[in-house]
Amino acid sequence: MCHSTDSRPPAPPIRGAVAAEGPVTLTSDVEFLAHHAVPAAPNGRKVVLLPDVRGVHEFYRALTRSFAEAGFETVAVDYYGRTAGLSARDDRFDWERHLPSVSPADVASDVAAARDFLGGGPVYTVGFCFGAGQSWRLSAAGLGLAGVIGFYGLPKLVEDVVADLRAPMLLLLAGADVATSRAEFDAFTARLAATGVRYERHVYEGAPHSFFDRAYAEWGEACDDAWRRILAFTQPSRVDSRA
Repeated sequence: MCHSTDSRPPAPPIRGAVAAEGPVTLTSDVEFLAHHAVPAAPNGRKVVLLPDVRGVHEFYRALTRSFAEAGFETVAVDYYGRTAGLSARDDRFDWERHLPSVSPADVASDVAAARDFLGGGPVYTVGFCFGAGQSWRLSAAGLGLAGVIGFYGLPKLVEDVVADLRAPMLLLLAGADVATSRAEFDAFTARLAATGVRYERHVYEGAPHSFFDRAYAEWGEACDDAWRRILAFTQPSRVDSRA
């Protein structure tokens, strides 16, 4: 898994009030867990969070609140409705048993349900580790997403759909990632450049996998920068960059 059980997400640079927040049950081809947060002062943009392998664990429930504080109506989706039902995703949840049953088509179906639940306005996906690869992959899913964002994702989850990528992509990468090498990321972004899909990439040199965590005080500036890049990427007037 990515974040430890004691992890907490870093605060966004803009911290407004949250009008409402709590668990919800969404329906695609099955019922599945989700966590929803509504900002008191919406910025008009929506976010679907794609967690790491634990599903809607407390870290991602807290992150849903953080995105709402930043102005985004946000819903975090769980991956395991088809095999684990609506049981709690706490530290006792055996995600290793259920993860092999999760397919990209299932993730796309659940994200489509989350998008519909959020209603109108531009919708972005934001994923972490396993969820980041799934988020990037959704650029090719034809869901009408305004953009897809991923932290320290797995390029192997995207390789078979690279030619079909369409939605703009933001890649926030850990320079010292133990899950994916720098060479793999370089090869992946070279393929993105060859397709012409709009993307932005930023590598946080020396940062470990899962650096987006309040517990990593030494990576506080990287976390702040990542938030700024998300806010800039989700601005309708953003300028495309491939740096």
